[in-house]
Amino acid sequence: MSSLKLISPVDGSVYAEREVMATESAAAAVERSRKAQKDWARRPLQERTSLVQAGVARLNEMKDEVVPELAWMMGRPVRYGGEFGGVNERTEYMAGIAPRALAPIEIENSAQFERRIARDPHGVVFVIAPWNYPYMTAINTVVPALIAGNTVVLKHATQTLLVGERMVRAFHEAGIPEDVFINLFLDHQGTEALISAGSFNFINFTGSVGGGKAIERAAAGTFTGLGLELGGKDPGYVMEDADLDWAVDVLMDGAMFNAGQCCCGIERLYVARPLYEAFVEKAAAWVSSGLKLGNPLDPETTIGPMANVRFAKEVRAQISEALEQGARGLIDPSQYPADDGGAYLMPQVLVDVNHDMRVMRDESFGPVVGIMPVDSDEEALSLMNDCAFGLTASLWTNDVTRAAKIGDGIETGTVFMNRADYLDPALCWTGCKATGRGGSLSEIGFHNLTRPKSYHLRKKSA
Repeated sequence: MSSLKLISPVDGSVYAEREVMATESAAAAVERSRKAQKDWARRPLQERTSLVQAGVARLNEMKDEVVPELAWMMGRPVRYGGEFGGVNERTEYMAGIAPRALAPIEIENSAQFERRIARDPHGVVFVIAPWNYPYMTAINTVVPALIAGNTVVLKHATQTLLVGERMVRAFHEAGIPEDVFINLFLDHQGTEALISAGSFNFINFTGSVGGGKAIERAAAGTFTGLGLELGGKDPGYVMEDADLDWAVDVLMDGAMFNAGQCCCGIERLYVARPLYEAFVEKAAAWVSSGLKLGNPLDPETTIGPMANVRFAKEVRAQISEALEQGARGLIDPSQYPADDGGAYLMPQVLVDVNHDMRVMRDESFGPVVGIMPVDSDEEALSLMNDCAFGLTASLWTNDVTRAAKIGDGIETGTVFMNRADYLDPALCWTGCKATGRGGSLSEIGFHNLTRPKSYHLRKKSA
């Protein structure tokens, strides 16, 4: 039997290993989850909600184990304390809106007719979670799916192999029945076999474009609902009336936090020409003076290794190609001696870039950002849309009307003004183009995890 090996980016060691489940065993576990779903859905909404909240509370109690575990698995520095802020915010918001979001839409309740549209759970929801924010991305679907009356099957990325196991343990210890929330250790072949067999009623996947295509192919003909959050190449546009220091601080943090491994991280910047030189100078200073690359277990480290050597290799390739094509790197490698040519990768700010360079087109998912000057809103809009992806865009101005007008033209899932790299649980998290389809969180997230069921009840003849 083959196994899944988690190679730690900290030192290249095997941090964890789990045996791959046989497809037959995994299918049997999913079937138990299916049988448990009806009883779970019959429980009162408030009971389901309270149990889910208790599961998240139990997970919070494991913080002292979770934080260093994350550092070992995917390299995030311990100083940031894990992902509990986002996990808790999203859980509480979704729990709070559940009664409204899942309430029937009443069309008529008269002496003659009762007409309404109810929300029924899909059944078994399969969550395939990524490694970059392994708890928050999973919570986006796990929490509302369970609250809505679905059972959940979770498969985590090998790079964060222990997260699904820990989440399920926390929820079970809080009182959620074992078959209502299960974790599976699967390889790609086993995952695709279960999907193509129609084992699930809804699938949510966060990951690469290639992974999303593989899931669509596996699901073809099963009529299984899909939610896909795939790649991103999120832009920022700084207008001439922007608060310069504020823009630099937020955008550079959005580009570099988590070693740039954020779904909605800032990967390319367009700055109005009057502010361009000052912005570039401040951006380079922000990186040079504000970041310390090193072991993520060191509390002084602000940027740890990338999660895997192959991820860092791709970012290095994009930077190297850009430099060969005429770009300039503003960050001196001598400032980052911890860059070892492997998973530990120094941050870089590039200027003299253009859209012929992969670093301005392809997803980097690392600590690099390219900056270009622009001379008009029209030019900025054209450049922001010159991309295969569409997750978020960050606009910097004091003019709300102007930002909204530009936002109307951006091919993206979320438009930010004077903000970046944040997921608001009250708003639908969604994307377009190669970023995928569907949407999580908000009331729409609940709607995507349920199906409409219409009731047309005639009480007496006319």
